Amino acid sequence: MHIRIGTRSSRLAVWQAEYIQELLRRGNVSSELIFIETKGDVVLDRSLSKIGSKGVFTQELEDQLHEGRIDIAVHSAKDLPSTLPPGLEIIAFTERETPNDVLVSRNKNLSLRSGEPFRIGTSSTRRVAMLRHYCPHITTVDMRGNLQTRIRKLDEGQCDALLLAYAGVHRMEYDDLIVEHLPIDQFIPAVGQGSVAIEVATSLAKPLRQTITKLINHVPTAACLQAERAFLARLEGGCSIPSFALAHWTDERTISLTGGLVSLDGSELIRETVSGTSEEATHLGRTLAGSILELGGNAILQTIREQL
Repeated sequence: MHIRIGTRSSRLAVWQAEYIQELLRRGNVSSELIFIETKGDVVLDRSLSKIGSKGVFTQELEDQLHEGRIDIAVHSAKDLPSTLPPGLEIIAFTERETPNDVLVSRNKNLSLRSGEPFRIGTSSTRRVAMLRHYCPHITTVDMRGNLQTRIRKLDEGQCDALLLAYAGVHRMEYDDLIVEHLPIDQFIPAVGQGSVAIEVATSLAKPLRQTITKLINHVPTAACLQAERAFLARLEGGCSIPSFALAHWTDERTISLTGGLVSLDGSELIRETVSGTSEEATHLGRTLAGSILELGGNAILQTIREQL
């Protein structure tokens, strides 16, 4: 059994693909990496919301899945659109890394809690909106590119700090640059943050599909992401929508899901929490999204779409 793994070519994407290779190797499955450039990797002079809300970092990999040039595509789970194209599906999620956002800087004295103004680089609509809500003293700078490129821009003085996912910073061994871990009860992360997803064509041979799932899928994480992704799908959200959601296990049978929306200017933030069994994961996500929409989310989404 040999698997062709499609991946982006950034250092973080390669780390993720090599991690998947290692999980497969432990099951005596050989593999090779096939590097694919996506629109999100090429177009760096526009914000993600201006490029398009779906498939910015996935479209080209999905094209090669359809064409049979690769067997699996490896993605950061947070980059995957809530609804996949026909003929494609996710068959595995890796165990989730710590999902928090972190503040990264050369200046160890920086803190969002200080109330002191400084500039933060980020390309995330969610992070910008949350900073406007919780930290109006902060100025944001649109900061595109892979992790190494962003750190170079930080060192060039284009910003004073970066706001990033802990998972990527940790995997690239930049932990010494972390000056603050953002509280998870305020800065709730993007759907799927911290996990790696495996996408395949539905036509992939069943024995191959079963082997991949068995070796890679982390069942507790998958149940949480099922709830989160159902929430995002109900909102019809993409990277241009500042939504957030995080599910976690409260005991052996119960999942708690917290999520919501924040307006682009940060003036409004709606969040709710629901709980249920893992068998109800999809229902939990849809129920939470329905509550958020009824509580004012519909109006926020309408305003956002008029502004974009």
